[in-house]
Order: sequence, then structure tokens, then C-alpha cells
Amino acid sequence: MRTSAIGSLPGTDLGAGVRLALEAVSVPWLPEFPARGPWTGMVGRALGLLDGLGAELSAGEWRLAAVPGVDQRRARAALRDDLDVLEENAQGLTGPLKVAVTGPWTLAASVFRPLGGRVLADRGARRDVAQSIAAGVRDLVADVERRLPGVEVLVQVDEPALPAVLAGAVPTEGGYFRHRAVDRPEAVELLRELGGHVLHCCAPGLDVGLVLGPHGAGFTGVALDQDLLSRAAWDALAPLIEDGKELWLGAAPTASGVPLSADALTRRVLGALRPLELGPVVLDRVVLTPACGLAGWTPAAVSAVLRALRTTAERMDEELSR
Repeated sequence: MRTSAIGSLPGTDLGAGVRLALEAVSVPWLPEFPARGPWTGMVGRALGLLDGLGAELSAGEWRLAAVPGVDQRRARAALRDDLDVLEENAQGLTGPLKVAVTGPWTLAASVFRPLGGRVLADRGARRDVAQSIAAGVRDLVADVERRLPGVEVLVQVDEPALPAVLAGAVPTEGGYFRHRAVDRPEAVELLRELGGHVLHCCAPGLDVGLVLGPHGAGFTGVALDQDLLSRAAWDALAPLIEDGKELWLGAAPTASGVPLSADALTRRVLGALRPLELGPVVLDRVVLTPACGLAGWTPAAVSAVLRALRTTAERMDEELSR
């Protein structure tokens, strides 16, 4: 069984954080460091990838703009710095390397149009954003592959707002009303526009069939917080895993900033996976991760939880192969 992480790390030490992300898990990832500023967080990094669309940060809110603002330019420069540090530390790396990008629906729910109102309110604007971020991600993948020719880039699409978008629960700019629910076909279409390997959602109520199902968005895996999975969600996931889809299981809680021991994690993971009765099938199709990003943790706690996950994964190889 493999291990990985979701996205962010604490602090501003790119070198140390990237080395940890390369060495402490079996599926390394390119981390985010939101402590460096708003242009390095989940939304800021994604807006730095936009191809042909400008954006600016105004009064703490990201907005589309006619030309790139200073903070969008900073986002692009910060990502270049991240990639330079990755290239320096990952020479000779082969196998999978995961990069994360904010998906079109979370961007549409988080970013505003130039004259006000969320992008989510404008069908044309949300399509423009989806196409722009898709082009930017293709350029990012090509850049990583050029720098590190031995890696297979896995794209993680972060969509924490997707359940709210589909349920019509995203508030309008003034907060008094809610945006109309997006139809499932459009949701699938724009996710397919971006593509990607794993869709990550740390909010409850994600329709896993929309992500992994035969008429869904075409992802090979889904990353979910174990504590948010209902019995119905597990029932929907089991046949998808059996059919070859992957579950990136957020087994380690992240809200408290305190790492669980390997023994506690082992009990949690076994309690979740054994009832599926899939046996050793899950060893190749489940990846253990923290539930969400680790930006609010201490570096020592981050190292401890990643070690505990790796020990748990090794134990799963023994427990579930019997």
C-alpha cells in the first residue's frame, strides 16, 4: 500500500519542505507553502497558472482582470521558484510525482468577476476559467516532465466547493442569497475539460459517481477525508475500487494538528477497509494520506504523521494480504 500527502506544508523553507515531500512518502508531491503569501495558497497558485486570463487581488478577494495584476505575477514567480527547487532536489527521480491544482468549480465559487459577483454566477465566465486553467495545467505538466524526464506527473484537482456548487449552497457576494445549483452534466463537462488523475474534496457529500462513475468526469481516483465518509459513500466506493479505481484515503485527521500514532492509524484504516471485503485488492488501489493540507502543523508533527502513515501502509500489506 502506498502513501502520499494532499498539498500544503508549514513555513517558508522550500528546500526542506520539498525534500520531505520527496522522501517521506511513496508517492511524492509538489507541496504548497501558503505562509509565503496569498499568491502561494490554493487559489493563488491556480490563478498563476491561468492561460490568457488576468487576475488581481483586491481587498483580500481574487478577481478576474483585463491584465495580470501584481499578485498574479507574484503567483507565477512563486510557482517558478517551487519548480526550480523541485528540479534541484529531484534529479534522477522516477515514477509518479503528484502536483495539485484548484479545480474549475472551486475557482468559480472563490473568484469574482471584474464588476462584482462570483464567476459561478456567469456560465460563460466559468467556462472561460475552466478552459484557461486546463491550458495552464497542460503547460505545468509539460514543464515538470521537461525538468524531470523520469517522472509520471499525476494531477490532483482540489474541489472542496464542488458539493456546495452542486447543492446550490454557495452564497452570493452579499451573503443574503445562494447561487443556483449547477447541473450535473455541466459539472462533469468542465471537470473533464481540466482532466486529472485524482479529485480531492475535503467537504462532505461528494457524489463519487460523478467523479469515478462510467458517465462521470473521467478521474482514476478520488481523495476523501475518512471521517466524512458515510456508510452510503463506502457502499458506492467499494464497487468502484473493485473495478480498478483508486481511493486516496485521508486516514490521518488534520484538524487538531496532533499526529495519531501508527497503532491508532492502523486501527482506523483496518476498521474502514476490512468491511469492504475486497481483500488484497485494496493494497494496490488505496493510498493513505492525511485528510487535508498540513500548513497549520509544526514541521515535527508533519514528519511524525507521514512516518505513521508509512508504518500503517506496511502493516496493511501484512493484514490485508492474508
